Amino acid sequence: MDSTTPYVRNIQKRSRLRFYLGALARIKNFLKNRYAVRVARTNGAIIGDSVSIPLALARKANSNLMIGNNTSVQSSDFDLRSPIKIGSHTIIGVGVKIITCSHNVDSPEWEFKSYGLTIEDYVWVATDVLVLPSCREIESGAVVGSGSVVSKNVSSMAIVAGNPAVFLRTRKEVHKDLCVEGLLGNDLLSYLKARKR
Repeated sequence: MDSTTPYVRNIQKRSRLRFYLGALARIKNFLKNRYAVRVARTNGAIIGDSVSIPLALARKANSNLMIGNNTSVQSSDFDLRSPIKIGSHTIIGVGVKIITCSHNVDSPEWEFKSYGLTIEDYVWVATDVLVLPSCREIESGAVVGSGSVVSKNVSSMAIVAGNPAVFLRTRKEVHKDLCVEGLLGNDLLSYLKARKR
């Protein structure tokens, strides 16, 4: 984390007592998230550093789940029969549903079809979004509005919303100064590092 970010400046100007109280308040969430990450890794998932994931997702995780660093996932409703790759500094909101598989509706055999999804760095998928198997990629810096149904790929820096999600405009900047792991209080390590600068 850059020493010029508001997150770091705010921590550095705290009194010693306020800093220690802040560290103490973060320990419970840090340990809870550390346990969830360990469970997910034990199940075969590849999880980066400073990641927040629900224990329910960790318990059903397998080798199809890959998450980068400094990412906050607040949903466990992921179809892990196909690979889901989530980048770094990405935010996945509460109630997000990701479906990665389907069937060939034009076939009398109803064959199973497996796709997978890549969500790149600095993406924000807001609350209650449904991502369908026809979406295979949400590119870097994209934003998906709350309640959207994503049925096709989302371009880099695009803001999309609706049912089906449509392009609204291009994002001007990514959330590079945000301590993403701090959104769920999982920022103990970042918090301690910020004070040392």
